[in-house]
Amino acid sequence: MKEQLLLLIGLQECDSQLVKLAAKKTRLPEEIQAMENDFQAYRESIEQNKQKQEDLKARRAEYEAAIKKIGDGMIKTKERLLEVKNNKEYQAMLKEIETAEKTLGEMETRIIALMEDMDKLSVLVKQDDAVLAQETRKHEQEKKIIEDDLSAVDADTACWTEKRAELQKQIPADLLNRYERIKKRNNGVGVISVWKAVCSGCHMNIPPQLYNELQRSNELLSCPNCNRIMYFKNQEKAE
Repeated sequence: MKEQLLLLIGLQECDSQLVKLAAKKTRLPEEIQAMENDFQAYRESIEQNKQKQEDLKARRAEYEAAIKKIGDGMIKTKERLLEVKNNKEYQAMLKEIETAEKTLGEMETRIIALMEDMDKLSVLVKQDDAVLAQETRKHEQEKKIIEDDLSAVDADTACWTEKRAELQKQIPADLLNRYERIKKRNNGVGVISVWKAVCSGCHMNIPPQLYNELQRSNELLSCPNCNRIMYFKNQEKAE
């Protein structure tokens, strides 16, 4: 294969790799953010039992505070009983104490029920924590793979850019301009392989005579359909 064509193929490889790297630099941070969003949603879903447990703790604390308040009030009411002078007031205070004791009983029953629910949730929370810890490790490992890939992008870009610059120096200006024009019109691809008379760029058949000429000629030939510079590549040997 001609030296100039080999240089163009090398240049095309550099450009293709640089395009992929540029896409990576945009795509990978988006993938990381999407992973973080998905994992945060997963964390919130698996921590629902823990939130329920916290809610029950808060309700228990409210009941205990109310019980203390009622209990303190009962003590004061019982102390006042000793100072009561008439039966009507005495009966009213007894009724007040009776109502308070009933309320206390109801609240204590609710606290017992809450504690039973909290015990059940405690088991579920421990299970959730174990699952979450495992999934967190998996998430961090997967994220690190992408982060490492992203970290390598700049170094790889510099490497391919340097390689491209070296190749560019060896290509005649008129041929380089031709390549750049064709590449610009064809989605960044100016040089393309042909096998079994099919252009791998536009996937169209090229005339048999041109295909035969491509395999024998030393000229730089272009695809009649997409105008890319063609070269013959035996895919069976490549495999």
